[in-house]
Amino acid sequence: MLSILVDEGRASVNEVAARAGVSRATAYARYDRLMASGVIRGFRADVDPHAIGLDIAAMIMINVEQGSWPTTRDKVSRLPGVEYVAMTSGEFDFVLLVRVSDIAALRDVVLYRLQGMPEVRSTHTVFVLDEERRPIGSTHHLEPVSPEAPRRRARD
Repeated sequence: MLSILVDEGRASVNEVAARAGVSRATAYARYDRLMASGVIRGFRADVDPHAIGLDIAAMIMINVEQGSWPTTRDKVSRLPGVEYVAMTSGEFDFVLLVRVSDIAALRDVVLYRLQGMPEVRSTHTVFVLDEERRPIGSTHHLEPVSPEAPRRRARD
């Protein structure tokens, strides 16, 4: 059921039940459990960034001053164009996915806003040339990693 809802969030419970091979009552009960347990956090529109003029995507890795990560995370998550923020291990402290309309807007984010923060020590920007997104819970994520790996059955 989960993969059906991920792939087609607007499907009716009747349709989900039919495709999953369960009764409508069972589908409603499973749906309610998925919502109540927080597995499904909501439904959103899948917006094409290019269709709204966000033609430039970049991953920006940043290093920050030791101990400043909580406030830095809050600040960078509110910057214009920031879609995703991850605190990481290794060479960089954070990775941001930024979508902007043009190079001038990216320059503003990197050179003025990020590097203007006293807690940011350095940045490294990598342009995204192409991307493929597969939502968590889609049928792709339920497939085994290798042909020999046993397939785990999703609970719902």
